[in-house]
Amino acid sequence: MSLSRRTAARSVRALGVAAASAALAFGTASSAFACTIGDFSATAACDGDKGVITVTDKDPSGVTAEVTVFLENNNADVRQVGIAQTVKGTAKGATISFAEDWEPNAVYRVHIEAGTKSKKLVSADIDPFLKTPAKACKADDTTTPSTPSSTPSGTPSATPSASPSESADTESPAPSEPSAGGEATPAPAGNDVQPAAQQSNLAETGASSNTGLIVGIAALLVVLGGGAVFFGLRRRGSGDR
Repeated sequence: MSLSRRTAARSVRALGVAAASAALAFGTASSAFACTIGDFSATAACDGDKGVITVTDKDPSGVTAEVTVFLENNNADVRQVGIAQTVKGTAKGATISFAEDWEPNAVYRVHIEAGTKSKKLVSADIDPFLKTPAKACKADDTTTPSTPSSTPSGTPSATPSASPSESADTESPAPSEPSAGGEATPAPAGNDVQPAAQQSNLAETGASSNTGLIVGIAALLVVLGGGAVFFGLRRRGSGDR
């Protein structure tokens, strides 16, 4: 094989590698921005003495998703929590909240619908289901204040003793003192719920600015490959002459 043919072959191979690199870069960039169920998570917390369920969408592509929450019992829907809400994800995370006075250790199913009717991107539940903390937002006050005695302390008996002997034999009952009533303090807010299991999320890694750098490198490789082919063909033409 002559030098010109060898150079041309190397140039063609370089061009093929550059084209493959560019295709891989564009494919990675497009898949990194795809909306998946792994972009969503849910937590149960307290807002003062009221319960709230918060859903977070970390989808950098910004696809609008519809979120519906259901109270579960033995893997069956008991009721829907409020109405369905929509959220448009961001790389940092967009959140929506559902007001719900949840019971301790309750289970909720959070369903996500994203995309269009013709191209459904997500139609699934957040896995695992959301389990609320073991303590409610407001503790039940079960204490009952005691009623003070009707006869105040130190009040003399209304009926005088008939005789000194009867006074000695009969002892006046000691007045009862009011017992102190305790008040139950609200339990601290419980935020010990485990976040949804984090799956491998291409959207998380693709949301940075590295996508532009990859595309730029791929374009540079394409230009270099084309220059190498042109140089090889030119030398081959010079050798033929």
